[in-house]
Amino acid sequence: MKKINFNQPVGLALGSGSARGWAHIGVIQALAEAGIDIDYIAGTSIGSVVGSVFAAGNINALEEVALRLDWKQIAYLFDVVLPKSGLIDGKKVAGFVRNHLREMNIEELPIPFCAVSTDLNTGDEVVIREGDIIEAVRASISIPGIFTPVRNNGRILVDGGLVNPVPVSVAREMGADFVIAVDLSHGIVGGSESVQDTVHEFGGAHSEKEDQQISGKKNRILEALNKRLAAIDFSALSWTRHDSDVEPLPGIFDVLTSSINIMEAQISATRLKTDPPDLLIQPNLSHIKFLEFNRASEAIAEGYAETERQLATLMKKGRS
Repeated sequence: MKKINFNQPVGLALGSGSARGWAHIGVIQALAEAGIDIDYIAGTSIGSVVGSVFAAGNINALEEVALRLDWKQIAYLFDVVLPKSGLIDGKKVAGFVRNHLREMNIEELPIPFCAVSTDLNTGDEVVIREGDIIEAVRASISIPGIFTPVRNNGRILVDGGLVNPVPVSVAREMGADFVIAVDLSHGIVGGSESVQDTVHEFGGAHSEKEDQQISGKKNRILEALNKRLAAIDFSALSWTRHDSDVEPLPGIFDVLTSSINIMEAQISATRLKTDPPDLLIQPNLSHIKFLEFNRASEAIAEGYAETERQLATLMKKGRS
């Protein structure tokens, strides 16, 4: 592809989307191959995870780890706690991010970066521009009801997707004249992921032998998680406990994730209309479920392919 030079500061707004967020890696790869230098990075939720690692210059290492993730590693990261303010403590996820970032503050990153979160008490958007990177990312990914909130400077912070799922406005405020935005929620509501199959079809279609192997792996993971849960009835992992005679209602985890998908898709659509980016990338990721972090290769490939398509269209319009 021909190299693209914008001759102006370029900002990258990486949106929220849980496991679909691995697509951001593919987007970044395609932009780099097109010779596009990123001057500012704003990230929400999983966008803050990938964005912070990219800003630190370690995106290749993150890709290698993402491609190796399996069910056991994913279950380990979700350190279940008593469900008082969230089902999952974010310490192990924060540790996962810390493996790709040396001890530093946001303002020390080679590329200016900020993470978007939400003040749970006021509903205000909170843009974290300085201080510990890990704490900023942990606040940005703290999905209400799933991850426990983060205390920061007297505030209680949760996922930035509640107020700004695709932080175009934040990238502009940082100084970007040309903003490239990545929206991961396009097409997921009313698409292939329904509240009934969120966990029932975890991992897609498989042969009978593969189903048996996957079922065994899932059961071992469930056993490990349930030891931590003790007497708590964690219906989030209800795929092993369906009554064969009665169609079950969605578990709490299904309800939470589907509700988050709907909310973020609606907010993203509204904000992208009122504050449109200069280049919008919307990978087709409706087939990847909320926690299918083990499908990184698919997400990365789709992010890369969609970015190439959008850049080709941009060049035809004479923006090269």
